[in-house]
Amino acid sequence: MPPLIDISDAESRVMDVLWRLSPQAADDIVAELAVPTGWHAKTIKTLINRLLGKGAVTAQKDGRRYLYSALLKREEWQRRESRSLLDRVFGGRVAPLLAHFSQHETLSARDIAELRKLIDSIDEKAG
Repeated sequence: MPPLIDISDAESRVMDVLWRLSPQAADDIVAELAVPTGWHAKTIKTLINRLLGKGAVTAQKDGRRYLYSALLKREEWQRRESRSLLDRVFGGRVAPLLAHFSQHETLSARDIAELRKLIDSIDEKAG
């Protein structure tokens, strides 16, 4: 398993850009994030540098600029974040998480159908 790379919520916004559009120059990342977040270019570039230092992204020289790409895979980050949430909030169990959402959030018919399909698939594998 790769070493744990802990990224903040703000850093995850930068990672989202890189997961969708890599490689990207810093100015392109700024253009993608400045309006929806209200962050200044300097803030976004600081986040990029933090991610570089953590080993979550890589930089490759391209003329007078650098192009950034994600090293941390979205799936790995999602797996660790999901596990952390389950462990911290729901005692490591999925059923209480689903119960919470079914009681406090509106599940669409599509959500319910997908959950049923997932449970059926789990039953078949266990079966």
